[in-house]
Amino acid sequence: MSEDLKELRGKIDSIDAQLVDLFKQRMAVSRDIAAYKKEHSLPTLDAGRERALLAKVGAQAGEELAEYTESVFRSILAAGRSYQNQCSGVKSQVYETIRRALDTTPELFPQRAVVACQGIEGAYSQIACDSIFKSPSILYFNTFEHVFKAVETGMCQYGILPIENSTAGSVNAIYDLMTRHNFSIVRAARLKVSHNLLAKHGAKLEDIREVFSHEQAINQCSNYLAGLKGVKVTVVENTAMAARMVAQSDRTDVAALSSRFCGEEYGLNLLQTNVQDQDNNYTRFICISKSPEIYPGADRTSLMMTLPHKPGSLYNVLSKFYSLGINLRKLESRPLPDQEFEFMFYFDLECSVYAPEMERLFRDLEEESEQFRYLGTYNEVIC
Repeated sequence: MSEDLKELRGKIDSIDAQLVDLFKQRMAVSRDIAAYKKEHSLPTLDAGRERALLAKVGAQAGEELAEYTESVFRSILAAGRSYQNQCSGVKSQVYETIRRALDTTPELFPQRAVVACQGIEGAYSQIACDSIFKSPSILYFNTFEHVFKAVETGMCQYGILPIENSTAGSVNAIYDLMTRHNFSIVRAARLKVSHNLLAKHGAKLEDIREVFSHEQAINQCSNYLAGLKGVKVTVVENTAMAARMVAQSDRTDVAALSSRFCGEEYGLNLLQTNVQDQDNNYTRFICISKSPEIYPGADRTSLMMTLPHKPGSLYNVLSKFYSLGINLRKLESRPLPDQEFEFMFYFDLECSVYAPEMERLFRDLEEESEQFRYLGTYNEVIC
């Protein structure tokens, strides 16, 4: 390293020391402002003041450095607001909900419960349910929305829903339904999915003219299906329903993409096994309840937020995860119906709910977002 570079870095170190000292002074004044605002019942955020300050520092920095300066000061202002809320003792409503759930949730996850699943016996949701609960009493429903409603009304204690697949991606229908129903995620399960081509005994592969299955299974086996020339692919509500339709059909030229379990359940022959495009094919299921339940070992938290339609809104949220050292496992966005250019963002965070930074995160996010929903803190089992 040259002597000149050492000298330059020495200057940077000296300036940084001054910046830290000035930042400490600024935060001390912020603490005094917080006390004044609390005494006079004033809100922490003064949007007009912040806009004026950003315009002022940008002008002071000059055209070349204006954007850099404004970016730095946005972070400073966000830190100041967060510190003022902390000094004022502002509580996070979400974290208070979490505290209550931690106090009231039993130490052991229930082994027996009434659980709602979409489909019929043999559906992958049922297989996931059996991996989560030891002895569940399963009620089957025709649609995913009916599963949400069964939990929401108290008909069932829990519900099992597929949320994403490693090959076909997110189950968009579930994310859309999340915006319309009240629920909490209490556990997740990652199930390895192997699709098989099932037909009646005696049927041969070259005889098949139509294949039934769920849309997700069809997507996961798209390469295999493309190789079946002259075969029609028909979407049905569930892979288990597809197997039952084949079993009950008078036709011998139909087949189903479904599980090996369904072949046994409905007396079908396995024409070909493991026909999915990728052998490492997993579907992630969530287990939902009506109210929050947080069991020991929970290390994943799910949130939904509607953000202001302006530049930097999503960045402001992501920067909070980064600054607190919280790992983001998943980010999904879905358009809100009847609201042009408005989106609901779904986040999966990897962080213990007991971590002290979680309360600060929730407090800050409640201030940043137009709508903020805590979906639950849970752990994930591998089936």
